[in-house]
Parts: sequence; structure tokens; C-alpha cells
Amino acid sequence: MAPPPPPLLEVRDLKVSFNTEDGVVRAVDGVSFTLGQGEVLGIVGESGSGKSVTMMSVLRLINDPNAVFEGEVLYKGRNVMDLPEDRMREVRGGEIAMIFQDPMTSLNPVYRVADQIAEAILTHRAIGKAAARTRAVDLLRQVGISQPERRADDFPHQFSGGMRQRAMIAMALANDPDILIADEPTTALDVTIQAQILDLIARLKDEFASAVILITHDLGVVAGIADRIGVMYAGRLVEFGGKRDLFYDPQHPYTWGLLGSIPRLDRPKQDRLHSIAGMPPSLIDPPAGCRFRPRCPHAFDRCETEPALEVRGGAARHLDRCWLDPESKRAVRDRTIRGESAAA
Repeated sequence: MAPPPPPLLEVRDLKVSFNTEDGVVRAVDGVSFTLGQGEVLGIVGESGSGKSVTMMSVLRLINDPNAVFEGEVLYKGRNVMDLPEDRMREVRGGEIAMIFQDPMTSLNPVYRVADQIAEAILTHRAIGKAAARTRAVDLLRQVGISQPERRADDFPHQFSGGMRQRAMIAMALANDPDILIADEPTTALDVTIQAQILDLIARLKDEFASAVILITHDLGVVAGIADRIGVMYAGRLVEFGGKRDLFYDPQHPYTWGLLGSIPRLDRPKQDRLHSIAGMPPSLIDPPAGCRFRPRCPHAFDRCETEPALEVRGGAARHLDRCWLDPESKRAVRDRTIRGESAAA
């Protein structure tokens, strides 16, 4: 049997901290994962969990002089942290592209939409302006903009929110990138448009043969599109595995809480939506041991020691960071997801 191909992207023990007046903020603390060719990887967690900082570090988009980086980000086997800036500019936007959360602040309000897409093409390709314009219009057509020849000359404020997000996707795909990073691409959109954008990303991923990293705070967003899912909490991955394993056999109490907070049609109307008690910890002075321990209804003495991210109660390659034994997890997990008391 032939060995599996090497990963397209491999993040090894990435740590990102910021020196502030109040202390050192450990925004990302030892994150590791791989991304294969054509794969969709979902990264899920609350605001402030380190999702966006992790992905912006992959593209070296954090220019804060107080930021400190450790670890490796290997793209096609080469550490991007060691690349000279001119080579990094070729990678950024050309080989790894990013769709940002708010297209209205990412698009320049005084330039026409097609001109901004064409500029992304001209930056990375040796073609003329007319050819870049033609490709920009074609990309708008591919992402579902009606009458692209006419709408190409519109300004961003003349597009709806969903259309602006489509334009951002067109810009990200302008140079046929190997990896597309989508940072909360559906946050400001209504549910119907959210579904359209996710379907669009899934379709274009196949057409352009790109791998995708989808960053979100909503497990429901990645349910239909991701192949594997990583759950982040307080700067660390607490669970990582295949989509089916994570939804049907979740292993970490934080993941249970996220699943329990999703509205369900099989719940009685009078039931209140479940929430996770407490607040995320300070990243300057995180709690000892498991960082979810202060909010976890199943914590016990051993949780004062930090567990490693490894296979514990799930399937092979299903990793979690929790000391509970498999039998205890099975006993309390379903009640937690249903929002019932841990003591019930």
C-alpha cells in the first residue's frame, strides 16, 4: 500500500502571545493540526478562543510588534515563518487566500468591485489589465452574481451583504489558491444567505481543487461541509476528529456544551436553550490544569492537572483533552447535551 501523501499544511505546536501592560496574553497555546489536499477543516470555538489568531498567523498577517510566535507552520513542507517577505507576499493571496469576516470593511469603498478583484489578479499574475478585468467578471459569474458584466462596475455599497461576501470569495479565488481560509464568512448574514454561501464554498472547493479552513463559533455551520473539526477553547484545541465522530461521539464537556446550545426541533417548545455557565478564563492568568475546569460540571481533582490532546475514549484519530474515563463520559454526556443537570 502506498504511503498517504504529505499534508498540504501542517501546524506544529503554534504559540502566539502578546506582551501587554497587564501581562502576557497567550492567545494561542500549543495548537497543532494538518490539512490535506481538497479537505475541509472546521475550527470552532467561542469568541476569543484563538481561532482567528491561529489562521492569521498561518498567513503572517499579525504585524503587532508585541506579538511573539513559536512553533512551525509548514506549507508544502516549508516553514512559512522562515520565508522572506517577498516570497510570503507570493504565498499570501496567491497560494493561500483568506475570506475575512466583514466584507464591508475588507472591500475598499471607493473602488469598483471588479477593479479590486482585478488588482488581486495583477498582483500575482503577469497578464494585462483587460485580461484581469475579463477574469474578474468571470469570477463574479462563478460565485453567483447576476448580470456580472454590469454589476462589476458597482461600488461595494451597491451590493447586498450576501453579494459582498460573494465578491470576497471571488477575490480570494482569483489566483486558484491551494488553501482557502474562511473566517466567519456567514456571521452577518441571514440563515437563507448563510446556506447559499456555504453551498457556494463547497461547490467552488471542488471546482478549484482547493482545501478549505472554515472558522466559526457555530457547530451548525460546519455540520454539512467539514470533513474534520477542531474545537478550540482558551487558546487550545480541546477536541479534534472527523465530523461524524465529533457529532455522534463527542468526547469533551466543552463540545457537549456547544452541541447543547444548538436549537433542536425535537425539544419541547417550553424548554430554554442550554448555555454554558460562567465565562472564558483570562488568557493572561489561565486556571491551572484543564482550562475548562472552572465551567465544567463534571470536573474532579485530576482536572487540576492539564491533560494532553490524545486519543482517550473515542475512535482512532479522535483526540480530546479530558480526564473523564469513557464510561463516565457515556453516563453524563447525553444529559449534558440535552441541557439536563449533571446530577439528574
